[in-house]
Amino acid sequence: MDKLIITGGVPLEGEVSASGAKNAILPILAASLLSEEELEISNIPQLNDVKTMMSLLGRIGVKLQFNADRNVKINAANVDHLTAPYDLVKTMRASILVLGPLLGRFGKAQVSLPGGCAIGSRPVDVHVEGMRAMGADIAVINGFIRANVKGRLRGAELNLGKITVTGTENLIMAAVLANGVTVINQAAKEPEIVDLANFLIRLGAKISGAGTETVVIEGVKRLRGTKGCSYHVISDRIEVGTYLVAAAMTRGCIRVNCIDPNLLVSVIEKLQAARAKMSIGTDWIELDMQNQRPMAVDISTAPYPDIPTDMQAQFMALNTVAEGQSTVIENVFENRFMHAHELRRMGADISVKGNTALCSGKEYLTGAPVMATDLRASAGLVLAGLMARGNTIVDRIYHIDRGYERIEEKLTQLGAKIRRVLSHNFDEEFEDE
Repeated sequence: MDKLIITGGVPLEGEVSASGAKNAILPILAASLLSEEELEISNIPQLNDVKTMMSLLGRIGVKLQFNADRNVKINAANVDHLTAPYDLVKTMRASILVLGPLLGRFGKAQVSLPGGCAIGSRPVDVHVEGMRAMGADIAVINGFIRANVKGRLRGAELNLGKITVTGTENLIMAAVLANGVTVINQAAKEPEIVDLANFLIRLGAKISGAGTETVVIEGVKRLRGTKGCSYHVISDRIEVGTYLVAAAMTRGCIRVNCIDPNLLVSVIEKLQAARAKMSIGTDWIELDMQNQRPMAVDISTAPYPDIPTDMQAQFMALNTVAEGQSTVIENVFENRFMHAHELRRMGADISVKGNTALCSGKEYLTGAPVMATDLRASAGLVLAGLMARGNTIVDRIYHIDRGYERIEEKLTQLGAKIRRVLSHNFDEEFEDE
């Protein structure tokens, strides 16, 4: 497996552009199953999860044509296989998002129970119960969700009971071609859900309330193509937040382009509390630490618009080198502190009890070999390496490749000393250090 080698202590400086949002493109790709006409989507990030979703769509029978401009043309007119197999679904939880579109358009679907990062329980009961309320017959047999409906799904009032992003997305997609009106209560409000809704509306779907706790979908008989118009996916707010925290940790000054600052209000507020000087424009964010050590900030994760769980590991890394003590509370997933042990290997002062981590900041960490356990934990460890004395070796970085496009290249562009080493070359290259 590839590794990242980081030599810390260099303040990040310069400009970098945000990539397309992983958590937006995955449901939008799944939603392409709802139309029989050719679609075009732009701002596609080159990520392993995106490749997996495209492979899954190809297995189902979708034709995809990817070009050098980061556009993909998609044609789902001749879907001939309504099964999402385990060998693809096991690597990425977002694969469950093909369930709603397949059931909504074809009346039948068989989707393996999903995998992904081992960060806690993420059951699919909300997806299943919602589609049952819309008239589907669903059973879980031999590790597969097997669903079918006679005719079209029918509109229903769905009370989700708990906030779930993928559950909200899946049910929106299932309802788009349903007969009648579907009302989703306790819907998640994430910007990526709004982006999915905007994409579907472009194709002729009737959706209102996306981004609020109540989404209303009036079913239509079919969705049309974009008639040559390309849909541009929003930029990745988590990627942007990661680079901003990295600059704050290293006492640097960076500008991130191609991002709507309104997507990161809670993150910007926490960085300001950490002593960062923040400037924003219509499509850029600038952070300047003015060579100051960051102040520790308390973090409590919650659904949008509060601090996202996907930024928890990055802020914990910041707190390990910040001035003062802090509390990090994880309210979304019960097993998302696995990076704390690896940070302690680098000298971090962290104690964990239940869903709470107490951090006492040190001026510097010490480079050490560490192992990534999930996507965002990987980012936290990379950020810690940027502020550690000596070399930090991050192993199992296939996790980070699921959600960050060319992270070592972008960080190098900002002045970081970081490089990727192929596993078969690692021993020889590191001995030369």
